[in-house]
Amino acid sequence: MNLKTGLATALVAAVVAAIVSAATVLTVWRDGVATTGLQDGAPGKAVIEEVVEEYLKKNPEILVAMTTELDRRQQEEQEQQQAKAISENADALFRSENSFAAGNPDGDVTVVEFFDYNCGYCRRAMPDVLKLTETDENVRVVFKELPIFGEDSEAAAKGAIAAKKQGKYLEMHQKLFTASGKANKEKVLRVANELGLNVPQLEEDMESKETAAALAETFELAQKLGLQGTPLYLIGDRTIPGAPDDLYDQLVENVATIRKEGCKVSC
Repeated sequence: MNLKTGLATALVAAVVAAIVSAATVLTVWRDGVATTGLQDGAPGKAVIEEVVEEYLKKNPEILVAMTTELDRRQQEEQEQQQAKAISENADALFRSENSFAAGNPDGDVTVVEFFDYNCGYCRRAMPDVLKLTETDENVRVVFKELPIFGEDSEAAAKGAIAAKKQGKYLEMHQKLFTASGKANKEKVLRVANELGLNVPQLEEDMESKETAAALAETFELAQKLGLQGTPLYLIGDRTIPGAPDDLYDQLVENVATIRKEGCKVSC
């Protein structure tokens, strides 16, 4: 159980206890049952607990209904917060010079991907993302390195950002996902040699202030968006979390929607 699940479970328990207890008190007074243990004109604690327990045993579906409603409200709140964050940070998300963009630089719809080179789901999704740029000539895809899996992922992210300065970002990006082995500095340097990059210059650029600033910007954006993991896709102000099996179809559908309806907030 993660922190979010634990908090949600505790909240459900608290809400259920409060609402069902209140409903039970009303039922007790209405039906005149469980009068044993009345103190000062109110049902005793033991009586209420007994009735609540019995009520939940007979009506367990109320817990499912309340959990579903809680999930719906949390999802709605998260979407509202993300929409606000997208609007307030549109330039950094869609137009930052720190990030590489594939596809049509003047595309009418921009897709943003947050990813980690050691994320299996990100690796699986890469062909679908590149396919989108190949099949839609008016799409622009912005890549946001978000190394959440430790130092090796950070080194890989730095390597890709540094490769951008030598005009080989997309080649490095693909190789870090498809070449054998964990994405780390060793892999970056091996791929850099294969691509004919200036390796000493690449290593210097990996540790530059510009590279650090690019990563810091992405981490800050992820925090503002409430990002829970990688990958995450923004299509205008619409989102796709994770890498569903039909990712390509969802990307195409969302691109078409944004192209037709536009963003509800600044994007």
